[in-house]
Amino acid sequence: MQLPFPVPTPVATIVLLTLSNVFMTFAWYGHLRYKGLALPIVILTSWGIALFEYMLQVPANRIGYGYFSAAELKTIQELISLSVFTLFSIFYLHESLRWNHIVGFALIVLACWVIFKEW
Repeated sequence: MQLPFPVPTPVATIVLLTLSNVFMTFAWYGHLRYKGLALPIVILTSWGIALFEYMLQVPANRIGYGYFSAAELKTIQELISLSVFTLFSIFYLHESLRWNHIVGFALIVLACWVIFKEW
């Protein structure tokens, strides 16, 4: 899949995956601030938000596949997802980031390095 303007494949892939993860995070966790809303409303709203996530993630994976392997695409997506979620939980849900979260995320980053390392 080609973009209508020249953007390096890794940049296009990572930008689209980041934007899709912002939508995904709000679809999955945004409702937690509104516990009084009825579940059917929350589900329908989440599906509506997730539509935009899919409209970004599917092209991201199509653009990136071939340059990245499927395992690398999934690894990039998970790393972006953790980064977006960390910011979301701190700034939107007002939750604190604890030391064990940082250590766990660091281990996941290490796993990403293992996946991308040429052995």
